[in-house]
Amino acid sequence: MTAAQTVHDQDRSPNRPRTAGTIVNPVLPGFHPDPSILRVGDDYYIATSTFEWLPGVAVHHSRDLVHWRPLGGLLREERLIDLTGRPDSGGVWAPCLSFTDGLFHLVYSDVTNLSGAFKDLRNHVITAPSLDGPWSDPAPFPSHGFDPSLFHDDGPEGDGRSWALWMEWDHRPEQHSFAGILLQEWDRERRQVTGPLHRIFTGTPLAHTEGPHLYRRDGRYYLTTAEGGTSWAHAVTVARATSPTGPYEADPSGPLLTSAGHEQLPLQKAGHGSLVATPHGEWYLAHLVARPLSPLGSCVLGRETALQRIEWTEDGWPRLGGPPGPDGDASPRTTVPGPALAPVPVPVPPARDTFDQPRLGTVWSTLRRHPRPSWLSLAERPGHLRLRGGQSLGSTHEQSLVARRQQATDFDFTTRLEADPRTPQQMAGLVHYYNSTLWHYAHLTWDEQRGRVLRVGVCEHGRYLEPGMPVPVPDGHAVELRLTVHAEKGDFAWRTSDQGTWQRLGPTLDVTRLSDESATQGDATTGHFTSWGFTGAFAGLCAQDLTGAGMTADFAWAEYRETGRRTIGSV
Repeated sequence: MTAAQTVHDQDRSPNRPRTAGTIVNPVLPGFHPDPSILRVGDDYYIATSTFEWLPGVAVHHSRDLVHWRPLGGLLREERLIDLTGRPDSGGVWAPCLSFTDGLFHLVYSDVTNLSGAFKDLRNHVITAPSLDGPWSDPAPFPSHGFDPSLFHDDGPEGDGRSWALWMEWDHRPEQHSFAGILLQEWDRERRQVTGPLHRIFTGTPLAHTEGPHLYRRDGRYYLTTAEGGTSWAHAVTVARATSPTGPYEADPSGPLLTSAGHEQLPLQKAGHGSLVATPHGEWYLAHLVARPLSPLGSCVLGRETALQRIEWTEDGWPRLGGPPGPDGDASPRTTVPGPALAPVPVPVPPARDTFDQPRLGTVWSTLRRHPRPSWLSLAERPGHLRLRGGQSLGSTHEQSLVARRQQATDFDFTTRLEADPRTPQQMAGLVHYYNSTLWHYAHLTWDEQRGRVLRVGVCEHGRYLEPGMPVPVPDGHAVELRLTVHAEKGDFAWRTSDQGTWQRLGPTLDVTRLSDESATQGDATTGHFTSWGFTGAFAGLCAQDLTGAGMTADFAWAEYRETGRRTIGSV
């Protein structure tokens, strides 16, 4: 069993001195959903879903639970994950990171279809002595449902066995799609399940039971699950048993955590949690939240990760720590007392990336394909990111796109671009991107009458428009492009390298289109949707060449700068 799962309450004193300060939520702003938190010795890790973005499974590291440093993604090789053709919001779902026998164990789903009644996916397990690898080849994990996890019953009270957990998906119209939590013994040596299959929990009336994680504390086994769906009714529920196989009793007090029914809370959609304990027996819950621009409005930042302090009742149930807020004991707190750990600040990355390193920084992601010299290079022109034009932004295969998460409602994203398009089929520029059907794109391209021009492209659920007039740009000039976002409004601007004044490019655009709510389309009564929105907005650099010639686009730098953090989720 992992260090995160075996720590008992060595010191429950509320007067224990705190030196790490205050946890401010969300601790991982921007698209970082479905957190799996783990402690190994003095190190804390949070692994989150990445869906169609690479490298898969983003990980952050901390020594004090207050300051978090991005380590990048763990799935960096095609043998570990190949996302070619994955649908929007498909790909890598809900990882679980655990540690035993001197090895990290990572379990994750690879979802190839999520629309309609069916969920087609494969679950995998990989192991490594370090998060830097080398990772083993993936071993198959039961795949008739998603959100897989592993529990290792180590320590003096455990029997050393490991258990696989996952939710079962039922496609039949007469059945609820979320059919309950399954458990089966996991043979670590043979890397496969063994023994009988147990349905240990079918959920509470909140339904939509998923996201299982199992822990042991003081002789009991605690199962945390996500319930209520991934939107406004989301919640964390807890059940317990005296054996891993059950029977499990749900907490009679109801959800441990939820924002449901309190639309004025700044942290909404609270759910999908996992637990961790410090060496001093202080417990915390990592969970996802979202911050709408207005009450129950658009969540452009996607689903983020927050932390809550956990205290235990005398009869052994977890509760959110601290005084209850006006909206109840189960409501997520925006500030939380940190643990009794020395503060370990992390360096703040520079706002500007000059692309002078041999590999992309940890803030960057690529879309569905791993970086390769065939389309991305940091060496061909030193001090530049060179992209070779790929397929359109509507493709789910070979896009040449490098992007970073939007992590604040108000920001500027700027770059300097050199490209020489000679046909309307060639373009490069700066994109505000949600998925293949929702994006805003300021790009340099070619016009038969005007030559090199700047245009704005807008894609709204697959409908493509080019609002505003094209702007001619003389040959031989580098172009600087800027995206300015203030809450629900986005504006593009441009200037040549020898100009000092920014000029507007196109009209003001509606950023709420680039949100989870806008992307989710379907029938809420059946739970069968044609598209989902799980990822949040990105700001990125990209190049297309629909002729197949691979036009190069060179980006000298990219700068992301937050311009003011307004309170969101309030009137």
